[in-house]
Amino acid sequence: MLTKLFGPQNLQLAEDVVQDTLLKAFNNWKINGLPQNPSAWLFTVARNKAIDVLRQQKRQNEVSKNLTPLLQSEYSLVPTVQELVNTNTIDDDQLRMMFVCCHPALSTEAQVSLILKTLCGFSVTEIAKAFVTGYDTIEKRLTRARQSFRDNNVQFELPPAAELENRLDNVLLAIYLLFNEGYNSTQHEDLIRKDLMHEAMQLCELICRSRAVDHFKAHALMALICFTASRNEARQDAAGNILLLKEQDRKRWNKALIEKGIFHLEASSEAEQVNKYQLEAGIAYEHARAASYSSTNWRNILKCYDLMCQFYPSPIIELNRAIVISEINGPAEGIKAIEAITNLSALKKYYLLPATLGELNWQLQNNKLANQYFAQAMELTKSAAERKLLQQKMNQH
Repeated sequence: MLTKLFGPQNLQLAEDVVQDTLLKAFNNWKINGLPQNPSAWLFTVARNKAIDVLRQQKRQNEVSKNLTPLLQSEYSLVPTVQELVNTNTIDDDQLRMMFVCCHPALSTEAQVSLILKTLCGFSVTEIAKAFVTGYDTIEKRLTRARQSFRDNNVQFELPPAAELENRLDNVLLAIYLLFNEGYNSTQHEDLIRKDLMHEAMQLCELICRSRAVDHFKAHALMALICFTASRNEARQDAAGNILLLKEQDRKRWNKALIEKGIFHLEASSEAEQVNKYQLEAGIAYEHARAASYSSTNWRNILKCYDLMCQFYPSPIIELNRAIVISEINGPAEGIKAIEAITNLSALKKYYLLPATLGELNWQLQNNKLANQYFAQAMELTKSAAERKLLQQKMNQH
């Protein structure tokens, strides 16, 4: 909403208002306790701060062109801001702004980074994890993206219908990464952030219902989200310890979400070509339909990964494929598959690489080497839950 108010060319100004609002909340709530309705409190403070900024700047010509007339008058300024910074319209406008952020002047990485930072509230560290890259790389990417928006004087307007389809892939990628952060939080005290997962679901559902773009990829992503989210209640024990797939009580998996996932997967199957989200959803479906871990159809999952490696190659996909190979042919073959990964060095900051090597070496009873890998993985993750899991593995070995 703040981005719509100030205009996309003033992204830094919108982010500053958000930061000031959160800082005020931290100081106030620390003294007075959590308000009865924290969201309403935040929206009220953000509205008031935005009004102050607009009054102080007296540069309405730099604000979104569509809103300038209403912001020039003191009589219409306050009600206009109150209407825009409103909880009731956030989802639709957030989705609209996601398409705006996917401006062709920016690279794919810059588009998605901008969406995650500005619209989804990600920290630079969380974005760096999503892209398996460094903090400084993301900082530079965001700076260039903001400058490009200023240089191109981008407005809060949807592009022509013919261009929407070209921007859809990156919007879906941002929703995918938003969901992933909710499913496995980078540095939040909770491993699972249901607020982010719910937000991703809502945004994806909006695209599934839209008549302006092709639905098939959105349905496939929605299927993946539903299958994955269905495991939430089984992913931790009563003490908050992570329970891996093999250890989860499948009776606690959400059957309604699995059924919803099947619906969306079937809806996506009408597409002429198989897309990445269909293949990932197919993998998640094999887990969802397996009565137990031991009855999982790993060969079907391997076929999906083979297709992903063919059409959407990446070191992370190859790592996941190697894990499946270890399930079929044993840990030694899994390690060989990891060593054969194309551009393996790209995963040097990805904690799941040493974590996986640690697990496979433990299965081979190479306990000393396994612990070295687990220690390395602990250095690479900021998640308290993941660090606790890795420490438990080291203690057991």
